[in-house]
Amino acid sequence: MGDDAPVALARLLCGRDNPAREAALPRYLQYRGIAFSRHRFVRPEGRGDSFAVELGEGPRVLLLCAHHDAVPGSPGANDNAAAVGVLLHLIPRLPSRIPRGWRVRLLFTAAEEIDYLGARAYVEEIPIQDVAGVLSLELCGIGDTVALWDAGAETPFLGRVTAALEAAGIRRDAGYQVVGRIPMFGSDHRAFAAAGLPAYGFTMVPAAHAVALRRFVLSPVRSGFRSLLRRPPPFHTYHTSDDALETLEPAALHRATAALTAIVAGLAD
Repeated sequence: MGDDAPVALARLLCGRDNPAREAALPRYLQYRGIAFSRHRFVRPEGRGDSFAVELGEGPRVLLLCAHHDAVPGSPGANDNAAAVGVLLHLIPRLPSRIPRGWRVRLLFTAAEEIDYLGARAYVEEIPIQDVAGVLSLELCGIGDTVALWDAGAETPFLGRVTAALEAAGIRRDAGYQVVGRIPMFGSDHRAFAAAGLPAYGFTMVPAAHAVALRRFVLSPVRSGFRSLLRRPPPFHTYHTSDDALETLEPAALHRATAALTAIVAGLAD
């Protein structure tokens, strides 16, 4: 467990079944001496343990979440071990970047693949009135551009996020993109959005496939189903047995890490 690069940390989960993935996370946190809380839920649809790591001491919370489960039959590298690896990598690196008045909660959710069950249970049972905004990390291991998605009307939180990226030299269209509501896919942030919080998806995508990606995710009938056999990256491995560790791009995970670090630093008023 000596290598804490994001790709190495993704190995904690990749290729394991969901009970083993769920057990690996607290074992790693305990080994590193990292304090965490556990949210255990049981629902008719399923059960699981979500884990939260709190960084900083301010009253306002930026919540960054990544689900630790995968669909059966998939190694679950990009969906979603890569995102978990990014957040684990950030744990020792973020505290010095968190502005006064803020704290960052890293939430590792269970059962996202069951209609965001872990996130929905968390919202129902854990107070969230101090959460100022949510980003859920999905598919963070392939691509060179940040995609912020399910972004409808502009909110102060979204403006703060994009301003922080711009201040760090990550330019719109070249370094990040903002995409509206995606009809065919979703992630944990939707549980928080349903509770009235500004909440968005955070994904890495390859700029070279931007046009094909927009068609694929925004036009599911015309483009999505027609493209099932030739889906553009990063969806070419999504929910398949090809979602293996070897397909992850270290540069993509490092870009995601840099973008999230910039977002946290940019929370300062």
